[in-house]
Amino acid sequence: MKCHPVGNISELVDKTKRKKRRELSEEQKQEIKDAFELFDTDKDEAIDYHELKVAMRALGFDVKKADVLKILKDYDREATGKITFEDFNEVVTDWILERDPHEEILKAFKLFDDDDSGKISLRNLRRVARELGENMSDEELRAMIEEFDKDGDGEKVSEMKEN
Repeated sequence: MKCHPVGNISELVDKTKRKKRRELSEEQKQEIKDAFELFDTDKDEAIDYHELKVAMRALGFDVKKADVLKILKDYDREATGKITFEDFNEVVTDWILERDPHEEILKAFKLFDDDDSGKISLRNLRRVARELGENMSDEELRAMIEEFDKDGDGEKVSEMKEN
């Protein structure tokens, strides 16, 4: 029996960890199913170009016409102009798993930081709350900031840097 040096075992463990595929949460799986069902407007258990585009956008993907056409080309095996839930689920699952969590958080921060100050101020929060139709008092908004305000200046500073 041949013994392996510790370094090789460590490399093997690292490779195994990297190969392990992340999985979606039950909540994410349900969101995919809900989006498909919601946008399958004619309830034929398949979605066409327009339904696919709206469903993908509802799930947070900024899809272009070319993206949607490619998905249909790759998955519409019967040339019906539609894809089934199974295909939709496969596409969306792959796209979700390919997302960079750091990039997603940075994009969300930028939605709040519309003045590019690198901070989320009370004014920024008021604007977002108003856009979302949330009726929140300044006191509630300040409490949100205080939860994450590390330097005590009344604003949340972005700790993320773009690569």
